[in-house]
Amino acid sequence: MNSKNTVETGFNLFSFSGKMKVMHLSWMAFFITFMVWFNAAPLLSVIAGSIGLSQSQIKTLLILNVALTIPARVLIGMVTDKYGPRLVYSLLLGICSIPCFMFALGTTFEQLALARFLLGFIGAGFVVGIRIVSEWFPAKELGTAEGIYGGWGNFGSAAAAFTLPAVALAFGGADGWRYAIALTGLLSLVFAFIYYFNVTDTPKGSTYFKPKKTGALEVTSKGDFVLLLVMKLPMYATLALLGWKLSPAGVSMFSQQVIDGIYVLLSIIFIIDIYQTYQVNKQVFTGTVPEFERYEFKQVAVLNVLYFSTFGSELAVVSMLPLFFAETFGLGLAQAGLVASSYAFMNLMSRPGGGWLSDRFGRKSTLLILTAGLAIGYFGVAQIEANWALPLAVIMVMACSFFVQGGEGAVFAAVPLIKRRLTGQIAGMTGAYGNVGAVFFLTVYSMVSTQTFFYVIAVSALLGFLSVFLMTEPKGHIAEINENGEVTLISVN
Repeated sequence: MNSKNTVETGFNLFSFSGKMKVMHLSWMAFFITFMVWFNAAPLLSVIAGSIGLSQSQIKTLLILNVALTIPARVLIGMVTDKYGPRLVYSLLLGICSIPCFMFALGTTFEQLALARFLLGFIGAGFVVGIRIVSEWFPAKELGTAEGIYGGWGNFGSAAAAFTLPAVALAFGGADGWRYAIALTGLLSLVFAFIYYFNVTDTPKGSTYFKPKKTGALEVTSKGDFVLLLVMKLPMYATLALLGWKLSPAGVSMFSQQVIDGIYVLLSIIFIIDIYQTYQVNKQVFTGTVPEFERYEFKQVAVLNVLYFSTFGSELAVVSMLPLFFAETFGLGLAQAGLVASSYAFMNLMSRPGGGWLSDRFGRKSTLLILTAGLAIGYFGVAQIEANWALPLAVIMVMACSFFVQGGEGAVFAAVPLIKRRLTGQIAGMTGAYGNVGAVFFLTVYSMVSTQTFFYVIAVSALLGFLSVFLMTEPKGHIAEINENGEVTLISVN
């Protein structure tokens, strides 16, 4: 029986060798994926004028941009566990540069819509880095490392908002936006090669553990099998909701017959998914899984619910906050965008902070504190009115943002400590729940007042807080078996 620990010690943020090099290159890869994923957002008005898009077509592009990310995160998680993050991240960066170039060259709404839909796949890049960082860092540093990876990488969307309009203006002319978009695609393509030739899946001498079976997440009890199927339902329901948004009842991109076809297709895929999940896990019905190989799927379910409230609310709030500030305080759109960016800016420190707190004070206790703060924070934001002083409103939003992004860091400080060989798939499912939350909250936003929208998020955070009590603090070791049948113990303390 072996014990696996990272040989390299110390956490020097300014180092660019060994595990720190892998972490820095990984957050850079994630940064680029988010920059590419959200490259159209700050240029939409220019693109609309250039192509002649209607308001409903612009909304459709925004919906299509996130549609594919939910299944993509689950799929990329499986592929990462099987083939390794080095290859998968490199291929994702390279292949997704193609729809990026397609969008830059698009001359019709249909061409832009197809490119935007395919670009949703690059939003799955986040999952890949979670696995490679977990391979390189010991448990006592893992929350901090994953927090830096997530927080600094996540800032790519804000960087796109700051830089791409200036790049488009620098190129000038009616096609300036095309050059700005294409430049992000070129960056993605180049970095695919940089990443591939500069990282390895594990430190030298360590084993990369792969799932025993592919096609679905492994569970280790009958109860966990049922819970896994239950947790799949919201993801399919969200895809159906996106279909409804594209129907005549929504933005009318597709006829009702096409939407009905999408519903039927989703139902068929769900049935196939259930069958595939059973094929992978039928041993739980015919025998028993050895005690040392078991894990509790409820841990994954709790983290899914928490990421629904944290990252789901972040994506939704980032989408509506500039308009909220503009309408509430009578600001110009440029001013409102700058003020609202204070929410995203917190990512640079608060997500790593959430991971660091988890390393220092424990996963469960940190999640309890941060999700309680999350609920209180959104309740506070719901009180913001025109009679508030603008600086006070900004402070309230930034305080809420700390708990949102700190919570995200704490969630992914726990994800890699559940079952090492399944880390990609667990991260994929939890990450997908963030997108599920975003679609749910934005749908709520389209139907109720802004204050009620914030209250709904606060209630979801309260439910997340209660769910943490069901979680078990990771302790001891994860047991994995290598190809030679040797048991390796990986510390999670």
